[in-house]
Amino acid sequence: MSLRLGVLDQSPIVSGGSSAEALRATVALAQRADQLGYYRYWLAEHHNMRGLADPCPEILVGHVASATQNIRVGTGGVMLPYYSPLKVAEVFRMHEALHPNRIDLGIGRAPGGDRMTANAMNAQAFDDMEGFPRQVMEVVGWLDRTLPAEHPYATVQAMPSGLSSPEVWLLGSSDYSGALAAYLGLRFAFAHFINAHGGDAVTRAYRNDFRPSLRESAPYAMVCVFALCAETEADAQRLAASIDHRRLLMAVGREAPIATVEDAQAYPYTDRERAIIERERSRAVIGTPDKVKARLMEIADAYSADELMLVTITGDYASRMKSFELLAAEFGLHSAGRTAA
Repeated sequence: MSLRLGVLDQSPIVSGGSSAEALRATVALAQRADQLGYYRYWLAEHHNMRGLADPCPEILVGHVASATQNIRVGTGGVMLPYYSPLKVAEVFRMHEALHPNRIDLGIGRAPGGDRMTANAMNAQAFDDMEGFPRQVMEVVGWLDRTLPAEHPYATVQAMPSGLSSPEVWLLGSSDYSGALAAYLGLRFAFAHFINAHGGDAVTRAYRNDFRPSLRESAPYAMVCVFALCAETEADAQRLAASIDHRRLLMAVGREAPIATVEDAQAYPYTDRERAIIERERSRAVIGTPDKVKARLMEIADAYSADELMLVTITGDYASRMKSFELLAAEFGLHSAGRTAA
């Protein structure tokens, strides 16, 4: 199998549980994904969300990398407009020094929360969106020591020094980051789990417009998909009740921990709310392992993707882990994944 599989973990907080439990579940899932042969494990950044426990993936990356052995660990992603490009480069050079050839820096430009929270984080962060390309170029320049001589801080070095550097990815759910990744010669990951429409065209444009760089000689693309599977179709649909409820709340601007299956099934949905759930289902692949694999392969083919990354949320951590175990077996990851790694 030439198609690599990875995991995107948003560290969901299940109703009745705590953030600490969610973070422990993240580490446990990363360790299991490492054993199963998944190639990457990325941590997401969200702020002021009652259902997601990780506002600091740059910290969690180091913890997960220390708890695993072979799997690449990274961010999906660091929301760069909030931060100093030099500081981001220093953090990821540190991770790379401690875990050489295992670190990914995925960069995004979304706020990772609502506008009020974004202002509390950095009130100027999203006033100048034209500054994002400059920030990306500066991060790469400090990682690789390739800042142009005319840059005002060209003599400043991001420490610690080292021979290797993290992989850099631009993340997006529209054409903006794809076009920028092509222009700068970087890897690109499209978030199908956020926007299920038009991503194949965005990725094709990225490939067509790609300009080789010192980092990448050819385009390299990933598609990240929400996937949930169980041994039977009925079980998969039952487990999906929790993510259906979660996406309904997000669509109407409400934030809460992830509902258990029982609570989600007992929720008194209106006809309008059921219509919203049905609409949101286009962003998910749900079913038995063979059905889910077939659909994932269709998506990967449509995107001409070099890799697939999967995000899964259920109303309990055991069924989430089981979903990844079933897909690892269906894709034959135990042998193929380890060989690729």
